[in-house]
Amino acid sequence: MADESTPLILSDAYGSYVAVGDSFSEGVGDPGPDGTFVGWADRLAVLLADRHPEHSFRYANLAVRGKLLDQIVADQVPRARELAPDLVSFCAGGNDIIRPGTDPDDVAERFERAVADLSGSVGTVMVTTGFDTRDVPVLRHLRGKIATYTAHVRAIADRYDCPVLDLWSLKSVQDRRAWDGDRLHLSPEGHTRVALRAGQVLGIPVPAEPDQPWPALPPRGTLEVRRDNIQWAREYLVPWIGRRLRGESSGDHASAKGSLDPYTIKQQIRPTA
Repeated sequence: MADESTPLILSDAYGSYVAVGDSFSEGVGDPGPDGTFVGWADRLAVLLADRHPEHSFRYANLAVRGKLLDQIVADQVPRARELAPDLVSFCAGGNDIIRPGTDPDDVAERFERAVADLSGSVGTVMVTTGFDTRDVPVLRHLRGKIATYTAHVRAIADRYDCPVLDLWSLKSVQDRRAWDGDRLHLSPEGHTRVALRAGQVLGIPVPAEPDQPWPALPPRGTLEVRRDNIQWAREYLVPWIGRRLRGESSGDHASAKGSLDPYTIKQQIRPTA
């Protein structure tokens, strides 16, 4: 019997990969030199492609920021089925969960139908859990809903034999340096750590430990924290609430990155600490 450190998935079997989801998989918070977001999924594609001859690995990122589960299922899942990749990462439902009045049980039922649909058309479907939001000011009060949805995602993964990218247990992303200034999206280093964890889940030897400790920071005073919170509320929270009240989404005028060459991505991504 293999021990817990033995990869259970043959990563070299993945000759193609499609990312399906919202801003998290699009890579918001991790801008490349041309302004296009990179993100953990693109970084994972590079790790996978490095195990194949140059330009032989196929990759597409269909994720679009702000999209709800039903929009992702309607717009992205059919395209993913058409591409029929060896691997799909399916991260959806987070934008539904943070909306007032949504039921995580209902969202999970719709998520499962999509997983069942994808599982019959592609090689492997990797699903992701939610983050532990206990230290995220605007999302802290939703921790219970997110935990409930995460439990459902794990159960669904068991039923369909899906590898799970467990973000809840990734302690390194609970450091504020793992997050962008808006406190809702990962920073480049945060995306890098998620990509490394995804590689571990898929049995890839990764170049660094995703949960390695961050360098120590000097303590922050109460006034500094309060000033940062006020600036964050003015710059990010108020506009975010305004969009919700107007029924707008950050993805209303955004489009998917589509097919990408991982070797081009590798040349463009900025190294992180």
